[in-house]
Amino acid sequence: MIAHHRDCGPLRPFGGRLIDGEGSVLRRARMVCHCLLVETERGLVLVDSGFAREDSDPSRTSLPKAFRALMNPVLDPDTTAHAQVARLGYDPADVRHVVLTHLDLDHAGGLRDFPEAKVHVHGPELRAATTASGASGMRYRTRQWAHGPNWVSYDEPSGQDWFGFQAVRDLDGLPEDLLLVPLGGHTTGHVGVAVNTGSTWLLHAGDAFFSEGELAQPPHCPPALRAFQRSMAVDDEARLSNQSRLRELALRTGEVDLVAAHDPVGFDRHVRASR
Repeated sequence: MIAHHRDCGPLRPFGGRLIDGEGSVLRRARMVCHCLLVETERGLVLVDSGFAREDSDPSRTSLPKAFRALMNPVLDPDTTAHAQVARLGYDPADVRHVVLTHLDLDHAGGLRDFPEAKVHVHGPELRAATTASGASGMRYRTRQWAHGPNWVSYDEPSGQDWFGFQAVRDLDGLPEDLLLVPLGGHTTGHVGVAVNTGSTWLLHAGDAFFSEGELAQPPHCPPALRAFQRSMAVDDEARLSNQSRLRELALRTGEVDLVAAHDPVGFDRHVRASR
């Protein structure tokens, strides 16, 4: 399978090196919404979806003002998954499956642009998102799935473990080399999405970590980014435990290539490698 790496929701929050480790604290930091478009023998698969085309219209956006003020998303229709699929030469209607790491608003926003696709999600995450209220309602935006997606949810791990992690295999209509890896903590039903690219396994770990430095030994992370992760976690102990396990996996050189949803360093590395 071939995986294309695309930023489908550039973010430019204030904080500079406190967030991305670069330059002045007064500059805007750089974060990405790293999505994958995977070519499979069963059609195109999108992993995470970034923002939607209509989010660039203030009168139609699903993004709350507080999020826009804090994260300063670059809401340009040309950066959406829909536009980037088309630039790769494909018809966006040919995206038959969307596989989500979780349903936070910057991961599920683009679902509206692929209304006919099957949407694969961890069952605990779907239940948490569709019953959200209050503070949880700020991260989950029901408007992003008001079109009635064709949900396909999974509750129990199936088959053999994957590099020591539980895994959900045999996803409906998808190849056996594309699977879900439960990585709870950031949200209730957060997962990674593992893709066998032929030469290696690629694990899109979603928001299980935010900086490649967290996979180093010893781990390190810009302070504001570390605090943000703690504040957003529904179970910080589980988040840190899974992050530690991912660190061990990353140090087993050559077995698995790990990427995170918002880390620009890992994203840029993959974009350069694909040129």
